[in-house]
Amino acid sequence: MQSTAKALIAEFIGTFALIFFGCGSIIVANDMGGSLVTVALAFGLVLAVFVPACMYISGAQFNPAVSVALTVIGKQDPMRTAMFIAAQLFAAGCAAGMLVVIHGKDIANSDAARLGASLGSLSDAGKVLEVFLMETLMTFALMFVVLAAVVDSRAQKYAGVCVGGVVAACVVTGGPLTGASMNPARSFGPALYGNWDMHWVYWAAPILGACLAAVVYKLVWEDQTPETAEGS
Repeated sequence: MQSTAKALIAEFIGTFALIFFGCGSIIVANDMGGSLVTVALAFGLVLAVFVPACMYISGAQFNPAVSVALTVIGKQDPMRTAMFIAAQLFAAGCAAGMLVVIHGKDIANSDAARLGASLGSLSDAGKVLEVFLMETLMTFALMFVVLAAVVDSRAQKYAGVCVGGVVAACVVTGGPLTGASMNPARSFGPALYGNWDMHWVYWAAPILGACLAAVVYKLVWEDQTPETAEGS
């Protein structure tokens, strides 16, 4: 129980940091003339530091889609996943609330900033299929890197840089289109303050993308040792 409690605290802290600094960068960029690159850097850098900080405690999941996918391939107990998701969603809500307290509702949740909600031109236009495909593909990429750089026992160092790097790349590519969520908790926090547009897609697509990546990784890469991989 003590180990589980520590893991839940780690998931709360990591998810809180992701939402607070990531979504906070969107609010600041909107209010002070920032750019897409600064937002991508904020999301990438926070993961680059918090993934290695929490990796040995909870696995540094910070994402319900990642937690579900790990359960699907037998890497995590369903009860542990349920507790992690609860901690992640609670952290997301707290982080979004803190942004409102600090910036004020008029700035944080303005029509332009929308509390850093994972919404973009495709979601604003109501293009469900396009948003679903984009979020599925980006989350597939994220989950693949998480498995290769964090979960796999053969993983090399710099796991945080790998995860942060793929998230930053996805933000640059998909941010203007869908908000580049890849994470139901990241969408859930801002949604609590009224940004519920197409919200179900930001659960279904990341979970599907993460599960697909997990199944592919398990089938193709998991049973490979470095020696057999070189000889294949």
